[in-house]
Amino acid sequence: MNIVIANRQRTRKINLRLLEQITGDLLADLKIENAELGINLVAAPEMISLNETFLQHEGLTDVITFDYAEKLKAESGRRKCLHGELFVCVDEAIIQAKKFRTSWRAEMVRYVVHGVLHLLGHDDMRAAARRRMKREENRLSRALSRRFSLAQPGRAVKLSG
Repeated sequence: MNIVIANRQRTRKINLRLLEQITGDLLADLKIENAELGINLVAAPEMISLNETFLQHEGLTDVITFDYAEKLKAESGRRKCLHGELFVCVDEAIIQAKKFRTSWRAEMVRYVVHGVLHLLGHDDMRAAARRRMKREENRLSRALSRRFSLAQPGRAVKLSG
């Protein structure tokens, strides 16, 4: 497993070692045998530029996923090798956390979960597939949030500072 995290934003201090541990636990929970994953934490201006350049979408978004793996799958039909890069917008996590009354840390971890699910082949373009992906995202996000106390910024284990 190789997880590389680059903090390219200055909005919030982030415990990169802990985010790497959370991501490692996520991959273990998903039974990923081999992973090369880059996570880039970015601010709104960079995310807007990436969204317009690579997806031809205007405006801000939460996470953009780039899949670099060949479509290798296990006997179960699920991918057993993961190779990709996520761009996670910390500014958007702060905005959405206020809207959904959660912590920006939990929201940011949710974006990592969402991006990893895309790398595993989940799709959110059609309604039925989007519902399945959202259920799995919720399940994994809740489990990680409980394990790492992401909703409680004052607790001993926290993603910031």
